[in-house]
Amino acid sequence: MSAEPVLTISGLNVDYGTDAHAVHALRDIDVTLHRGEVLGLAGESGSGKSTLAYAVTRLLSPPGVITGGEVHYHRPGGDRVDILSLAPDQLRAFRWQELSIVFQGAMNSLNPVHTVHSQLTDVLAAHRPELKKRQRTQRAEELLSLVGISADRLAAYPHQLSGGMRQRVMIAMALALEPEIVIMDEPTTALDVVMQRQILRRLVQLREQLNFSVVFITHDISLLIEFSDRIAIMYGGRIVEQAGAAEIYRDPRHPYSDGLLHSFPALHGPRRELTGIPGSPPNLSAMPTGCAFHPRCGKAFAPCTTEVPLLAPPADGPGRAVACHLHA
Repeated sequence: MSAEPVLTISGLNVDYGTDAHAVHALRDIDVTLHRGEVLGLAGESGSGKSTLAYAVTRLLSPPGVITGGEVHYHRPGGDRVDILSLAPDQLRAFRWQELSIVFQGAMNSLNPVHTVHSQLTDVLAAHRPELKKRQRTQRAEELLSLVGISADRLAAYPHQLSGGMRQRVMIAMALALEPEIVIMDEPTTALDVVMQRQILRRLVQLREQLNFSVVFITHDISLLIEFSDRIAIMYGGRIVEQAGAAEIYRDPRHPYSDGLLHSFPALHGPRRELTGIPGSPPNLSAMPTGCAFHPRCGKAFAPCTTEVPLLAPPADGPGRAVACHLHA
């Protein structure tokens, strides 16, 4: 992993709706993805993870609106691209070539009436028109081989593949043009744990082989600890903690991060009680005052109810950031 940034997000805000009743889905998101890094994005459903992915790729569906902030892609040569300012034709060329996304739910993302061959080669035909038909087929065979699928499955339709194979086809499609960044939006959610591990091991191998950067989105923080270099924890449309995966696992600073970690059993060491997190995620249209987590937090004290904590390095933890009054 390099210290060189490949994607920087600064002060990003997203609303659903434009009137007085607009829902603030993302608030002041600041995050940097480094070249060759796997950045995990964790949080409960509704915390803003997928909204962040769609905002960065400019795939937000109405009434989603980016109301502020900047998103920059840094090319290997040093050029900087303002993604939010790209014209439609520039954006079409940028997607899949420089940045691609693996959508949530492979069966819904693949076209059920087209073969795997058709869907893989369509990507190549649109972005690499100089390739002849045979070359596109050869590239499609290479892509399936990359993700551990036999080339004879090119003729199959999505319903003829298992869930894990469909998900791997989606990953192959995302890697077709060898992008620098791959955003994976809960790519293993609907799969059993054995298939999850197989796909994650394949992703690790591909990342080492092709040296792309990954934003891996999931609600399962145990997967991120195993697979990510760094983890950002989201709650109520904000990032509440960022740190290395090992640091998050050993010493979570935000009470929400600690609650997520104690919501799954440890695979090694003594058995521990699963405490979980009381209550429910906040209603984004009626957010609590102060820290959004304070109604569910057992460590809340007076400032938590009135002041929104800033995401900043704790006094004793350089290299990480936490938005909590306990560490102000």
